[in-house]
Amino acid sequence: MSSLTVRKLNVDLSQGFPRHWMGGDVYRTAFLNALSMSFPLGEQMFIDSVRAAPADAILDPVLRAEVKDFVGQEASHRFVHQQYNAELARQGFEYTMEPTLQVRVERIRKLPVQDRLAITCALEHYTAMLADYVLRNPAWLDGADPQLRTLWNWHAAEELEHKAVAFDVYRAAGGGYLKRVLWYLHVSLVFWLDTTTQTLHNLRRDGAAWRLATWASAARMWFGRRGLAWSLFKPSLGYLSPRFHPWRHDNRALLQMWLESNDDTWRAVGSTSA
Repeated sequence: MSSLTVRKLNVDLSQGFPRHWMGGDVYRTAFLNALSMSFPLGEQMFIDSVRAAPADAILDPVLRAEVKDFVGQEASHRFVHQQYNAELARQGFEYTMEPTLQVRVERIRKLPVQDRLAITCALEHYTAMLADYVLRNPAWLDGADPQLRTLWNWHAAEELEHKAVAFDVYRAAGGGYLKRVLWYLHVSLVFWLDTTTQTLHNLRRDGAAWRLATWASAARMWFGRRGLAWSLFKPSLGYLSPRFHPWRHDNRALLQMWLESNDDTWRAVGSTSA
């Protein structure tokens, strides 16, 4: 039986949301919007990579069930972020990195399965680190539009819940340490370059790229007392350990706390592994 739950989020983005929905903070809005823009293509790539694993490699029935529910969760994330991104497009924000990412995803599809899974493991580690930060620092989303605050917290909770699935599939498919780490180093560079490029484009489109207040906010977000850079540093390096496994840092209580205290914002839609 799978340990995951596929959920439907009770938000309606069809009525739109404010341009600077993050409490008026232009930089944090631009950064999170940049992440959202990349998610539909990225999450489809994750789905495709775990589905590409040979069926005879995944012998554990629990892992097999978790793969199906991982697909269900990621499909839900993709759908909601497509709605989110449609509103960004209506506001005039273009996803400039999309053509580049589409070419990259097509190249990844042609790689051997272990390489595809190693890339997915690396990106899932980044989403898990960011998710842990969001749920561990709830004040970070203070002032955010209520629906988008719910969306980001829900997405964070599910990213933590399924953070080990791709990793376990990679190992079941025979993936080893060196390939995992080499792809992680490559993915780290590409992930931050893409995210920074799109964030800067969002700021330029907003006419905020040269404002002192924009970069003061960026400095606080990254290097303030609970800055994102300090929070990501140790777990980023932790991935390089030969003994690394996502659940060596067990934060299930953190995600469960959010799910239980916000159970009016989502509903279970059943297990795809049933």
